[in-house]
Amino acid sequence: MSAALPPANSHSDLGSHKVKSPDSLKRKLSKSSSKELDEEEVRSGIPAKRLALDPRSRQCPYLDTINRSVLDFDFEKLCSVSLSHINCYACLVCGKYFQGRGQKSHAYTHSVQEGHHVFLNLETHKFYCLPDNYEVVDSSLDDVIYVLNPVFTPAMIKQLNLSSKQCIAYDGKSYLAGIVGLNNIKANDYCNVIMHTLSHIAPIRDYFLREENYKGIKAAPGDRMIMVPHRFGELLRKLWNPRNFKTHVSPHEMLQAVVLCSKKRFQITKQGDPIDFMSWLLNALHLSLGGTRKLSSSIINKTFRGKMTVYSRMIPTSEVTESERLALEQSGAYEEKVEENQFLYLTCDLPPMPLYPDELKENIIPQVPLASILSKFNGVTEKEYKTYKDSTLKRFEITKLPPYIIVFIKRFTKNQFVYEKNHTIVNFPIKNVDFGELLSEEAKKSHKYTHYNLLSNIVHDGEPKSGVYLAHILHKGSGKWFELQDLHVMDRLPQMIPLSESYIQVYELNKSIPNKSYVPPTKAAGNGASATEEAMSVAAEEAGPAAAEIGPVAAEIGPVAAAAETA
Repeated sequence: MSAALPPANSHSDLGSHKVKSPDSLKRKLSKSSSKELDEEEVRSGIPAKRLALDPRSRQCPYLDTINRSVLDFDFEKLCSVSLSHINCYACLVCGKYFQGRGQKSHAYTHSVQEGHHVFLNLETHKFYCLPDNYEVVDSSLDDVIYVLNPVFTPAMIKQLNLSSKQCIAYDGKSYLAGIVGLNNIKANDYCNVIMHTLSHIAPIRDYFLREENYKGIKAAPGDRMIMVPHRFGELLRKLWNPRNFKTHVSPHEMLQAVVLCSKKRFQITKQGDPIDFMSWLLNALHLSLGGTRKLSSSIINKTFRGKMTVYSRMIPTSEVTESERLALEQSGAYEEKVEENQFLYLTCDLPPMPLYPDELKENIIPQVPLASILSKFNGVTEKEYKTYKDSTLKRFEITKLPPYIIVFIKRFTKNQFVYEKNHTIVNFPIKNVDFGELLSEEAKKSHKYTHYNLLSNIVHDGEPKSGVYLAHILHKGSGKWFELQDLHVMDRLPQMIPLSESYIQVYELNKSIPNKSYVPPTKAAGNGASATEEAMSVAAEEAGPAAAEIGPVAAEIGPVAAAAETA
């Protein structure tokens, strides 16, 4: 007779044996291997991450295929196939961007089809070899990381104004850090000259070269304006990078942020006005950095913002009847009004061009000294502003000079029929321009220094609708002047700069010439005033009314506050 089979629920050796799944075996092996790794880490004192590194990581055979001459990290970090910015890698052989590194990703497919093996993660700054998919660790790739994300220490920043050392690019060309060309994508030369100018203003440059200064700034959800300081800082670090692979930089990412945040007010494909762009950019940076109306609320206000007093009074027009004029006089409409304003730049008016040629049948290019057009702000000269219903006489008196003064020379006039340019040449000295002549005697006593040196001169060359913008920049390290027009960089003699048709000028405070009228502030007891009165005066100064709302929409704050161009 055959033996009876054991019941199904019996605990025989055969019934108790269970076949384990591959996933459970993998988990068990991974746990055991991690335990062994932890034990080995404790015994050797080496971090587990390094022990888990692939042995091929330090001996990658494809490092000699990297082509540094085609690497360009100035453009937006997007996959060239899917146009996605998530998990983007740069191929170090051809310079193109691809997404992912899995077996079905675009980077993996590119590595198999083209035979390109070394890739860089643009976010984590790690190198990988595909399709083998292991991390590459080699110190010879540090220069690629530095080009992608230059880092400046405080010691390096201090040497920028002192060093005249020539830097050598990967292609063998030499350049000065900070004096590199900016690519003109189509018609963005009006933006390039402003970028060049701001990159050589020491407080602005030193602040944005250190990403730690603005990295932790909090922004409201959905606020796109926070992109502006980050993109601007990236551009400045690339302009001052002493280890660039090429002698020019493309402002592509910065300009895309400008187009997006300005709601297409400033575009890459359409010529714009540099003064409008500078006003918008400085106000956008000021607001993004948490700035307020106080002069010390942001690095922008500390650098450029000054104060002035505006005196205005209405004058009767010929269309006003005698009864209306008497009524307005009794209501106080013709009395002089005083207003405390802040200014971002000074708008200077040029005298009109002559209508007829001279006796030699040749057109005259008139010339005017800088002191003549700046006399508008001496508190004495009056200017009439006409509207469709009344006229106002205004005079401006500067009460506080900023460390850097922006002078805007108004060359273009536009009406319903024509768009004209005034070709008048402004004669100005390069050094020791005394802005103290615009101050009152009381205001002059509170300024320790009133002399300024020219730092940047932006020029419009050509006709109103077809001209180009270029910038004359002083490189402090070498003491030389350079002309930068998009990608073209050339030396310039200081004597040739005043001969150009200046449009925007930036002056830097010269602390080598003291102001003889300066009176040092005395203590409250010594001056007979109480400490409470002194504190009240300081609070009143900080809480004074501003010229206009400071924000991204207030790009017109310059013309309103600086020259009261309300007409």
